[in-house]
Amino acid sequence: MKLRNSFVWALPLLIGTAWAAEETGPEAAVTKLLSQAKTQAFQVKEDAVTMESFNRMTVSRETQAAMINQIRDHINALVQTENKLQAAREDAPAWQQRVIVRIVPFLDELNGYTSAVIEHLNGDTHHNFAEYKDYLEANADYATDLAKMIADFVDYGRTKDRLEQLTNKLEIPTGQ
Repeated sequence: MKLRNSFVWALPLLIGTAWAAEETGPEAAVTKLLSQAKTQAFQVKEDAVTMESFNRMTVSRETQAAMINQIRDHINALVQTENKLQAAREDAPAWQQRVIVRIVPFLDELNGYTSAVIEHLNGDTHHNFAEYKDYLEANADYATDLAKMIADFVDYGRTKDRLEQLTNKLEIPTGQ
């Protein structure tokens, strides 16, 4: 009887150890990177929306330059995270692979529009004000969509994990 009670007491520890081991696998590493990308995408979005609002007010060229440089820095940080995601992609589950693939076109567009804004502010190319305004709006739109998409996938992952935990806790066979 004493042995059985010890085993019952140890069972939660064994299950907890199994869950902890699972949390350190490839899916957990990608989940951590996706959470980081979510934060970075939110920063890009906030900056891009702020810069787009400059269209409706008088803001110095220096302030605009400082903001676009901040956007560029945040995009570069997000690109570094995306590179890490690409490196981990092969071992990630299908739902994580989907988000990794979907990030790339957004980053390509953000890089293009950000470069166009920088070129305009530097006087390297002569975009008219309407084009400049369009670049700022496109940057804000793409940044907003990217942040939302990554947040939705991160939420999906958390919900999926919670459902799996409840399924195990309630001892519900999978597929039912």
